[in-house]
Amino acid sequence: MQARGELIERLRAGRVPDILIVGGGINGVGVFRDLAAQGVGALLVEAGDFSSGTSAAPSRLIHGGLRYLETGEARLVRESLVERNLLLKNAHHVVHPQPIWVPLKNRFGGALTALARFLRLTTRPGPKGLVPVWIGLKLYDVFGRAHQTMPNHRMLSGDAARREMPVLGPDVFGVGEYYDARITHPERLVLELVADAEADCADSFALPYVAAGAQHDGAIDLTDRVTGKVFQVRPKLVINAAGAWVDRVQGGFGFGGRLIGGTRGTHLVIDKPDLTRAMAGRMLYFETADHRACLALPLDERHLYVGTTDVRTDDPDDRNFTEAEIDYIFDVLRPVLPGQSFDRSEIVFAMAGVRPLPLQKADVPGQISRDHRLDRHGPAPGRPFETLVLVGGKWTTYRAFGEQVVDWVLAWRGRPRTCRTDTLAIGGARELPREAAEKARWVQALAQDTGIDAVRARILCDRYGSGARRIAAAEAADSRQFSDLAAYTPAEIGAICAAERVTHLQDIVLRRTLMGFEGLLTDTRLDEIAQVASRALGWSDDRTQAERAETRRLLQERHLVNLGRTQPG
Repeated sequence: MQARGELIERLRAGRVPDILIVGGGINGVGVFRDLAAQGVGALLVEAGDFSSGTSAAPSRLIHGGLRYLETGEARLVRESLVERNLLLKNAHHVVHPQPIWVPLKNRFGGALTALARFLRLTTRPGPKGLVPVWIGLKLYDVFGRAHQTMPNHRMLSGDAARREMPVLGPDVFGVGEYYDARITHPERLVLELVADAEADCADSFALPYVAAGAQHDGAIDLTDRVTGKVFQVRPKLVINAAGAWVDRVQGGFGFGGRLIGGTRGTHLVIDKPDLTRAMAGRMLYFETADHRACLALPLDERHLYVGTTDVRTDDPDDRNFTEAEIDYIFDVLRPVLPGQSFDRSEIVFAMAGVRPLPLQKADVPGQISRDHRLDRHGPAPGRPFETLVLVGGKWTTYRAFGEQVVDWVLAWRGRPRTCRTDTLAIGGARELPREAAEKARWVQALAQDTGIDAVRARILCDRYGSGARRIAAAEAADSRQFSDLAAYTPAEIGAICAAERVTHLQDIVLRRTLMGFEGLLTDTRLDEIAQVASRALGWSDDRTQAERAETRRLLQERHLVNLGRTQPG
């Protein structure tokens, strides 16, 4: 990827395409990537870092949305399952099969009300027993057969389930097991889509930390949030993919009204090695007493990812969870795992994001559709450009949503579609074998070719897919280590700074790597990483200290990271 400074110079010189995309989350980047695959250039701007808004705080599931069947959104479920299966193939380096258990308390409970909700005769949520869930899973299997990559569901009795997972409560009558997928590093997938787009189309480029502001007779202000400089562009088409910030961006362009009615969702990473081992890689997906859907997902040998909440909010910047939300997450876990205790001291990382849901009236937030739509606004006096607005959407269906948008753009341009993105490998999935035995040979060859340790080669492959070659080459040339952080190396961080459009220290620890999420950060480690970034990016001492202070504040205040305690390395 070109350096950000080079692209800012390109912007300053006015060498920009006539399509402007506002928003560097998964939906905006999905459109950007599909346009580039057609040879259509676009300028994408993101007010923060790529994938630093809602796309940085997902459930980490790539899923069909089992519960959407209950609300009658069968089309969305079918589309989501197709896209899930495609991502398991096209992004197999970061998207993996995930077995999921749904614990159930009775056999027939809620069957009639579930049918009424499916037929949209009522929107009132209610409990669901084994039979309605079994019917839903049968439909799930049918809808997921296009590009099928995983087994169909199975049902277990309560006793059989407890033999496999003894931590389940004694009141669990049965369990429905099915497969969806999990994404290990969503922010990296977004970054790789940006890189793929720019590699495919020389006219396309994407700038982080550039905010779209007001427009005046077709000239839109773009502010570099690093230097404060303001540039102007005159696009023929603007695609507003700002997610939770859609209404704010529309307001700057002179539009009134509201399109988004967001809800805040909070997730926690907790250190529970005994419980994580007992779950043996299976995620629990369960209904709460207030009929919300929550999850407990093992991340590794120690950590469990738990959530979520669904709190209405009108502020897209409302990403600060409350103490009440933490209490809620712990309270809903206890009935499902009654022998377990949950405590704030176990929290390794916390995150909250605002879901960009369409503005709808609903008795409870969970009833609001997770579907997407495209709104079009033609030119108007004082605003000569076309405007497309992406409303709603979910991580799993970003490619299908992007295809819908790009089909409109191509028709507007009078051009045919020349490429489908459903068969395009993403980033590190290219040239990386999918089968385990072939992948093991690929890792062995990487170690032999570069001289790095075979275990380290496997770690890099899991992180970067075929992009591990670049990191391994850097480590082969620079064997330095951090003082007490073995999981990452100075060469790895330096390579990220050199090639991944890093702008701030927080970009490294929160998005280019998972070290914050993994609970690996301490004050000492943050200092050492800051020094590597400073050398790679040419920061002054004052800039380095400012970056460290701001990142430390974010980690402690927004993510509950305890930088003072001893962390595994």
